[in-house]
Amino acid sequence: MISSGNLGDGLPSGIAASETFDTLIEQKNLRIERIVSTGQITPEGEWYDAGEAEFVLLVSGAARLRIEGEDEDRELGEGDYILLPPHCRHRVTFTRAAPPTIWLAMYFAA
Repeated sequence: MISSGNLGDGLPSGIAASETFDTLIEQKNLRIERIVSTGQITPEGEWYDAGEAEFVLLVSGAARLRIEGEDEDRELGEGDYILLPPHCRHRVTFTRAAPPTIWLAMYFAA
């Protein structure tokens, strides 16, 4: 089956209460999501800790990630990507609110 779309379709018109997660593709060992952030961050003291590898591309906007054990945040701009191995604890410390920050996240077994 062929499917198509545009990552910019259906964006929030203002600052949303929470990030939106849209699954674009889900296969046996692969999930691709569009994540839209409008200023949200990971709450202090909380970490993402996925059991699978995560490749993240910042399509538009700006963000900062903190990787556990690193002394400084990593700044991400449009076109920047990062590959996080399974169980790489990380948190989002900043996202640009307007226009929204759009991420493309790919999760797969490593």
